[in-house]
Amino acid sequence: MASGPRPAAPDDSVRTTSPGRRGDKVVSAPTGDPAAAAGSLKRTASPAEGPGEGPREEDEEPLLSEPEEDDAEARPLPPVCGSPMRGMWRDEKVALYCDEVLRGCNAEDADDAMTKYLSEKLKLKDKWLGVWKTNPELFFMKYEEASIPFVGILVEVTCKPCPSSSSCFNVTVSIAEPFSSNIANIPRNLVNEILEELEHNVPLLEVYPVEGQDSDLHDIALALEVVRFFYDFLWRDWDDEESCENYAALIEERINLWCDIQDGTIPGPIAQRFKKTLEKYKNKRVELVEYQSNIKEDPSAAEAVECWKKYYEIVMLCGLLKMWEDLRLRVHGPFFPRILRRRKGKRDFGKTITHIVAKVMTTDMVKDLSSDTLLQQHDDLDLALDSCYSGDTVVIFPGEYQAVNLALLTDDIIIKGIGKREEIMITSEPSHDSFVVSKADNVKLMHLSLIQQGTVDGIVVVESGHMTLENCILKCEGTGVCVLTGAALTITDSEITGAQGAGVELYPGSMAILERNEIHHCNNLRTSDISKSTLGGVNMKVLPTPKLKMTNNHIYSNNGYGVSILQPTEQFFIVAEEALNKGAASGDKKDDNTISKVMQNLNLEMNNNKIEANLKGDIRIVTN
Repeated sequence: MASGPRPAAPDDSVRTTSPGRRGDKVVSAPTGDPAAAAGSLKRTASPAEGPGEGPREEDEEPLLSEPEEDDAEARPLPPVCGSPMRGMWRDEKVALYCDEVLRGCNAEDADDAMTKYLSEKLKLKDKWLGVWKTNPELFFMKYEEASIPFVGILVEVTCKPCPSSSSCFNVTVSIAEPFSSNIANIPRNLVNEILEELEHNVPLLEVYPVEGQDSDLHDIALALEVVRFFYDFLWRDWDDEESCENYAALIEERINLWCDIQDGTIPGPIAQRFKKTLEKYKNKRVELVEYQSNIKEDPSAAEAVECWKKYYEIVMLCGLLKMWEDLRLRVHGPFFPRILRRRKGKRDFGKTITHIVAKVMTTDMVKDLSSDTLLQQHDDLDLALDSCYSGDTVVIFPGEYQAVNLALLTDDIIIKGIGKREEIMITSEPSHDSFVVSKADNVKLMHLSLIQQGTVDGIVVVESGHMTLENCILKCEGTGVCVLTGAALTITDSEITGAQGAGVELYPGSMAILERNEIHHCNNLRTSDISKSTLGGVNMKVLPTPKLKMTNNHIYSNNGYGVSILQPTEQFFIVAEEALNKGAASGDKKDDNTISKVMQNLNLEMNNNKIEANLKGDIRIVTN
């Protein structure tokens, strides 16, 4: 990539002693030229001996020409190798990290895996040219962050990395010719001195190979980007402190989260909340480490209290980030504001209105309505919903619609399509958090196709009250239908498919009746974590006990189980549906009465359901 605009640092605004010490006098930059006012350089009084090249064998040939004069202006930086990962698909990133680099290792071994991967690539070439991009604080006493995001120096790299963590790899560098930087008038002898203080060793991950070298350098550039991306976006400080059944699966979820943010699947405002939370977490970790390092002796009571305060703030931020990494937790975490709209209730004059949603209304559309029906016609579904009071009906004719107000259902209304349900398509608005959310006492959706695009909340969320879905198609992209604590749901003659979590998820204390539905191809997540792999068709969480009645449903081809029940007992086992009817279970412990007791305690009623071809099994009861 090109170096872009090159700010010039003023020669008369420099430090007169070696860098790294406190109390040095700084002369402010002149104010005339914006580029010249970008910062106040640290600079020595006399040039270091020679051009400051790093140690080099006498019989080795330099990669570029002879050194220039010390006072020569730095040339522009050459372009570095482009981003090899930018064109990778999501599955390619997952395969690269999970199958090639980590290879099933645990979190505590991730550093070693990265080191091994990077070391193998660095063997391809031990000397090459790169741009060292480092923190401006190393060169400037004062500077504007917007004008100087980094200081870049063209260097010759000698790869002799130490066998340590890949995130701490250091390599030997020396100034390459011609002297080049993104800071036009940065003094060469200042660069020389700082490199000498660093013993010509800099972090490998701060060096970016330059374009125009042989093909081996492209492999090295890719390896460096793979490791940078891992530590910048995928690694968490708590990873090696917690046991994880399958670390590669966790990394996959983080890759999916990152890709969802990049491609807009997660709406921009929500993605910004995540990024700010992650950045705040990293900053707080640094603050704690720095605070602790400044305590020279046994901490005072005040210092100990301050340490604990900082620690617990980090723990809270850590919990929020973990919610983001689990799609099901992310959906109902604190990031999603719930409905705030007030219920309108009935109209003052007591009448109800039927709202016709169609581009053009004809007499044929209303021929079956009674003569005293009050009508309003809308060509926009949002306007129709906004005009509704309790008791109203919204009638939708074939077409494709969007409606933000479906996420704000507070009044008791009926929304129904006229015609084939496949022809009445309502798609979500990708820039919004939620699709269909209800707090009404009684809402009914009939003969519709709900198509989720971009929203990460459940395709339908029943927050409170009761919702009925009748003869609908639900094509999920995020999570499926979620029934929160205290809410109730009835689904009949409908189809649910494509959910990344369970097709229907019942939270503690909820109620649901499912009759004659098809639930298939749900739980599309690659993970072996028990809490996720149990998902599939229907998922129940049982404190306090939810109530579920299932009759004549077809649950099939899900990546998890057909039905999963999370309950606080000391046993867990897998059963087939026919075993339910016989009162027997297969698993760790056989008990003829266990299943019937569980069903009785859970108010779980299952009759004539067809549960088949689910990847993990048909029914699973799991200890919580």
